[in-house]
Order: sequence, then C-alpha cells, then structure tokens
Amino acid sequence: MAAGAAEDKEIKFLKILRIFMVKTILKISGMDCASCAANIEHAIKKEKGIFSINVNFAAGKAYLEFDPVEISIARIQKIIEKLGYKAAEETLEMEMRMEDHHKIEKEGEIKQLKKRFILALVFSLPIIYMVMGEMLGLPMPMFFDKYGIPIQFVLATAVILSAFGIWKMGFKKLLRFSPNMDSLIFIGTAVAYFYSVIISVLMFADKEIEAHLYFESAALILVFISLGKYLEAITKGKTSEAIKKLIGLQPKEATIIKNNEETKILISEVKVGDIILVKPGEKIPVDGIVIDGYSGVDEKAITGESMPVEKKKGDEVIGATINKTGVLKFKATRVGKDTMLAQIIKIVEEAMGSKAPIQLLADKVSFYFVPGVIIIAISTLIIWLLVGQSWAFALTVFVAVLIIACPCALGLATPTAVMMGTGLAAQNGILIKSGKALEIARDVNIVIFDKTGTLTKGEPSVTDVVKVENEVDEKTILQLAASVEKNSEHPLAQAIVNKAKEGKANFSEVKNFQAIPGYGVTADLENKKILFGTRKLMTNNQINPNIIEEKMIVLEDQGKTAMILAVEKDIIGIIAVADTLKDYSKETVKMLHKMGKKVAIITGDNKRVGQAIAQQVGIDRVLAEVLPQEKSAEIKKL
Repeated sequence: MAAGAAEDKEIKFLKILRIFMVKTILKISGMDCASCAANIEHAIKKEKGIFSINVNFAAGKAYLEFDPVEISIARIQKIIEKLGYKAAEETLEMEMRMEDHHKIEKEGEIKQLKKRFILALVFSLPIIYMVMGEMLGLPMPMFFDKYGIPIQFVLATAVILSAFGIWKMGFKKLLRFSPNMDSLIFIGTAVAYFYSVIISVLMFADKEIEAHLYFESAALILVFISLGKYLEAITKGKTSEAIKKLIGLQPKEATIIKNNEETKILISEVKVGDIILVKPGEKIPVDGIVIDGYSGVDEKAITGESMPVEKKKGDEVIGATINKTGVLKFKATRVGKDTMLAQIIKIVEEAMGSKAPIQLLADKVSFYFVPGVIIIAISTLIIWLLVGQSWAFALTVFVAVLIIACPCALGLATPTAVMMGTGLAAQNGILIKSGKALEIARDVNIVIFDKTGTLTKGEPSVTDVVKVENEVDEKTILQLAASVEKNSEHPLAQAIVNKAKEGKANFSEVKNFQAIPGYGVTADLENKKILFGTRKLMTNNQINPNIIEEKMIVLEDQGKTAMILAVEKDIIGIIAVADTLKDYSKETVKMLHKMGKKVAIITGDNKRVGQAIAQQVGIDRVLAEVLPQEKSAEIKKL
C-alpha cells in the first residue's frame, strides 16, 4: 500500500512539474544518418532538466520538453554544436521567413549531391573497365599493362575528391568519439585506398611483388554512397511538404490602420490590438474580432465549413481564411504561435516528430550499431590474420564488414514512413497525433472522416433547379439567375454561373445590379426587376415565399443552400447549391463497413449539412459544428 501511495505521489509531482515544462523545436543541420540523431539524443538526455527529446533524422529537427529553470535553450544548442552539428530554435514566424530560403538551399544541396554522384560515377567507370574488362571478354588496350596502376590511382583519387565531404564528416565524428555511418565509409574506403597506394609503390620498387589492388572497391563504394546521399536528400525534401503547405496558407503581409492611414507590414510584426483591413479576395492574416464591415469568409481550409460564413461586427475571424465579398475591419486578438493555424501546424509538427515504438527500438540499435560494427570489423581482421590468412584477404573482409553494415536504411525508413504518412494525412484533413497512433491504427474499430475536402469536393456546385411556374423551364431559370449573378464575386454565384456555362446558356445584360449582404441580389432585366436570394429578400419586396416553402424545406433538409428566383412579384423557381460528394466517397465507406469498421463524420459545418452528407454515403453518426482544436476531445468521448 505504501509503495502504491508513493508511486501516486510521484505521478502527481511529475504532472505538476510538466506544467512548467517548455516545448520547443530545434532545426538541426549536419546530421548524416540515424546514428547522428541517436548521439544527440544520448548527449541531451544526460542533462538535468530535460523532460524528453526526440531527434528526427528525416526531418532534421529535435523536439524537446525541458525545464527552463534547470537548462536553457542556449545550453542545449551549445551541447549539440560540440557534437559537430548546428542547432537553431524554430518558430512559425521563422519557418515562414525561411521557407523560400530553405527551398533554395535544399534544391542547391540536391543539385550538388547529384553533381558529386555523376562525377564519382564517371571517374570510377574506367577503373571498373580495367579491373573487370578482361573477365568479361572486353578488348583491353595495350597501355593498360604499363600505365594501368597509375591510371587507377589518379581516377580513384578523383572519386575520393568528388565525395570528400563523406570522408571529412566521417573523420570528424571519429575524432569526437561519436562515429556515424560516414565514419564506417571513411574507415573502409580509406583503408582500401591507402593499402592500394602503399602496395602500388612497393610493386614499382620491386617488380617481383604481385598483389591485388582495391582502388575499384574504394571508388565503387563511394559511388554507391553518393547515390544513396542524393536519393536520401530527395526523400527528406518530400517529407516536409505537408508543413510547407500549411505554412503557405498564412499570408506574409497584413494591412493595418494607424492614424486613419493604411500601412502594409509583415505578418510577424502584427500585434494584439492592431486594427487590420482585409479587402475582397485577400487572406485574413491573424485571428480577431470584426469591428466594421460585412462579408462572406471561406473558412473551409481551417474549420471545414463548406460554404462561406457571413461575418459582421462582433464576429470572430480566423487567420488564413479567405475574405470573399466585402471589406472587413477587425481587431487582432491572437497572433504568431497563438493563432488557430499555428496550433494546427503545431499538432502536425508534433505528430511528424513523434516516434513509433518500432522507431524507438531502431534508434537504440543505431546508437550502438556503428561502434559495434567497428569492433566487429577489427576483430574480424585480427582473427583472419591469426588463423594464417594473408593481409590482402583479411583486409578485404575488414572493408566488407564496414561497408555492408551501413545502418542508414534502419534509421531513415521508419521516420520517413511516419512523416510521409502523417504529412499526407494532414493534406487530406486528417491530423495524426503521433507515430504511435499511426502504428496502432491497424486496431481501430471506428473511422471518423472529416467532411469538407475529404468526403466532399470542398467547393459548391448546383445540385437542383426547381421550376414553380409551368411556363418557365429549368434552363430559363438557370439563365436568368446566372445573368444576375455574373456580376457577383460570391462563391455561390460563381457555382451558378459555371453551371449555366456548362449548359451553354446565353447571358443577358442586366442593369442596376445590387448585392444585399445576407439577403441576395437584385437587378433589372428588360424593364423587369429580378430578385434572387433568401426568403427575407422576398418578404422585404412584398413577395410571399410560402407557396414554395415545402420545396425549400426538402432541399434544406438535404443540407443544400436553396435560393429563390422571382421576376417582379412572381416566384418562378428555386436553385439549390451544395458541396457535393467525391466520386469514391460512397465506395470508401462501403469498403470500411465490409471490414467491420464503424464510420462517422466530424465536421465544422452545421448538423443538417453533416447529416445530409452522411445519408448520401451511408454513415449513421455525425459530429457537427466541431472546430479543429475540439476534434480530439470529441473523439475521446466516443
């Protein structure tokens, strides 16, 4: 009992302690393999005040939790730099500023690695020809007999120079007693190269000496490693695409109003309390409260709401959403790392940085792997010499052990899989909390889909054209509505215009066009007043909408936005618009049901729209009006 009580006290203490922990991400450069990541983790974990550290080799980042009273970021950076790497604290603002720079830097690195690989390959091919040509029955020029060894030496030296970065890094890590994959390559190729150089000199000094040279081994190994480095750089570049796309949602500038003057500033300079102006078509830079104006805002990238949300004085606006129709003036309430977009990016970052249980095992193996391989290789060399084998044979085995035991795949495969999986999921509206969650996904019994952009196309389109008067057909209804709406920038208007264009409708010129926020539009066509919009628009113009109420309710119960078209005082039709299903949504849900999984929808949209989509695809459970930061809590309730 006493032991149990003590354990409970310890758990409570740790929970209290964690409140004071600081989370941060460090961008680390200079890592070449999983052993580098393992070495950094091992060194940092020794320090007092470190709660947790995960170093993701594929992302080139370290995810830390620490007590700022016990240890500072500067101290952590210093430890990492002593190991031979560079570390810089990463924030959303820094990521945004550095995004283009990193892209150029990464492209430059990939080009450089490609160039080094091609050079190494070009210089090594003649060596291969000289060494293996005779065995393959290829013609051998006479001068190879006389100058073959000097040519091999020159070409092998050229290969080593083209891949000298590998030697340099491997040697540095050996000096710091933190050997990595490059250290294995350095030892193996250096031994093969310098052994061949020494034997070549002895062979020139004494014509009686005959021995096999290993210039081709050193060259070929570096060719394959250079190819591996090139492919690895491409893979690592692709893994962070999801984060780049999320960061890309954020505008880089904001227009603030100071002393009645408009000034453009960088997003990182916006402060809480600033008054910001957003014009139609512009992105809202930060979270805030509307103080003036009226508009429709496209929030589907953040909340999942499929249709534009009307915003007026007192309403909240979310950063990275798109202002569609009117001009908005709002006061900034959350900026930088506190915005809703920053919180979503943080969740995805943490998921990418987290480690699946199998990866933790791989990291442990990687840490001991390189020193273990060096010990085994030296032991192998000594044993073969002790049993009477020649230096040439023992050396061949020694080099083979070092080179074949490359641990890179072990360290890169799992984090790359986690990053690609979580990144691709994020692009499709699925936020995976951790690598562990990804690994145990095979055991799930309920699958919850986001609605907008996952089950649906994420953009409105015309679903129904309903006639009220028999003398007016559907084509005419659509043509009249499109003629009026072609002057509007509203997404619903664009959907109607696009539908009319598909039917090759003839657009008529209208006069006195007027958009009435929250109600609809009016215009004059051939001396007749055309009205298109809500019930309120009709009643405000002394038109009774009750005659089509039943038809409106049927459409709205299906989650559609129904709009009334009237000419003068007569209602002639209804047009319904909705976010439609993707072609494969029904099939996907059907397959999950066959697998015995329960399926639900979670959406930021209203319940009626959610239920309408659920009914179409065969889902019986709907979690509606849920914001991204609330989704985790809703799922926990299941």
